[in-house]
Amino acid sequence: MLLFRNTPRTGVLQHARRARLRKRRALHLTDSFRGPSRPPMGVHGFATPMEQTYFRKGFGLKAEVKPLIDAEYHSAIVERIRARGYEDTIGDVTVRLAQEFGFCYGVDRAVDYAYETVHKFPDKKIYLVGEIIHNPHVNRRMTEMGIEFIYPAQDGAFDFGHVTGDDVVILPAFGVTIHDFNRLKEIGCILVDTTCGSVLHVWKRVEGYAKDGFTAVIHGKYQHEESRATASQALKYEGGKYLIVRDMDEAMLVCDYIAERDGHMTREEFLARFGGEKSSDGFDPDRDLLKIGVANQTTMLANESMAIGARVKEAMVERWGDDHAEEHYRTFGTICSATQERQDAVKEMMQDPPDVMLVIGGYNSSNTNHLAHMCREYTTTYHIEDAPCIDLEAGTIRHKPVLNATAPEDIETEWLPEGPFSLGITAGASTPNNKIGEALVRVLKIRGIDVEAAAGQAVARGGVEPAEA
Repeated sequence: MLLFRNTPRTGVLQHARRARLRKRRALHLTDSFRGPSRPPMGVHGFATPMEQTYFRKGFGLKAEVKPLIDAEYHSAIVERIRARGYEDTIGDVTVRLAQEFGFCYGVDRAVDYAYETVHKFPDKKIYLVGEIIHNPHVNRRMTEMGIEFIYPAQDGAFDFGHVTGDDVVILPAFGVTIHDFNRLKEIGCILVDTTCGSVLHVWKRVEGYAKDGFTAVIHGKYQHEESRATASQALKYEGGKYLIVRDMDEAMLVCDYIAERDGHMTREEFLARFGGEKSSDGFDPDRDLLKIGVANQTTMLANESMAIGARVKEAMVERWGDDHAEEHYRTFGTICSATQERQDAVKEMMQDPPDVMLVIGGYNSSNTNHLAHMCREYTTTYHIEDAPCIDLEAGTIRHKPVLNATAPEDIETEWLPEGPFSLGITAGASTPNNKIGEALVRVLKIRGIDVEAAAGQAVARGGVEPAEA
């Protein structure tokens, strides 16, 4: 039987309605005999008013949505290359895949829960706070499934004024701030929480810092959803403080201030540089940098996060001595394993760099941007957000040439080498395999390679098989 593709609220979803009504009646009868019970606690630390209004572990519908997800995000050509030891020669192009790439567990889980939510609540209005993940294709599919996105204002604030208690709201893999979670809880809507476990691990560390009177110095992007949500965890305790540093350059400004090195910023200059959204309200560098706990946005460069932590400790030792630093400095490894594995895989590939490197993923995806940045240090690298960035008719590639997420794209014409060459491919943790496969097929077609003859008809479609059960 054919699975629905463009009308996800019809087709296979209809058969669930009668079963769901029967289940609701059964739950009603069961609950009438249970009597009062203690409201369950959410991961944000707040009691949810009813068990049915907060979901963190899905709905047990993975088997129902799996065929659709596989059909939409699978790639035959990617699986073929993976099965051949992550390397295959197609025509005169030697294709090399990084040993770790694409969807991570947290993204898989978030996407699964979104599809399950549509399946579970076909008659309810479903909202998503921000983007489920930073991938344009996946977010487009969410819209096609009838999910409405709530985007933040320029200052990062969300307007939930139109959300009612009858609606469903999906929390993204990045999580939401304590303020936003509280607001949604007050509305009484159904919450489906897809916050990644690695992000929750960082939250726990930051909350612990605040509880013990330490300021959380967070390596991250202050406008990124995850960093906002992480910083808000410090505010669970009265007097909790945080400071967000973007990179080593900003971290060194903080270190110079701590150590009182020559030429360090004045107090006024420090507050001008790190005030506003980069620090908690009332932040006082003379008071709040005495006890520091280092954390990070989970998708930052692992080596840079570790180096920043080391420099902060060095500055504290320089100012107050080893004993003080031992008691007043804390750090934990909070880079997520998927980010680390993808960065390690790129390092391994760059021991013998390919002639051309293709990095696929959203331009606003932090982990994808850092993969591309790493690759640029070794070989010609093109960061594209989606397969259509490779123009089949013109033979050009449209790509983002630098780390900055908002940098304009460049268009290259003569970007593929003459003669046989090696093409390396990696992708961010939010990039599905079908987009990787489609991008590769476009490269091969520009090269004049008969893809169908080389790898079969499914490969020519970018690995997307017909959606059949």
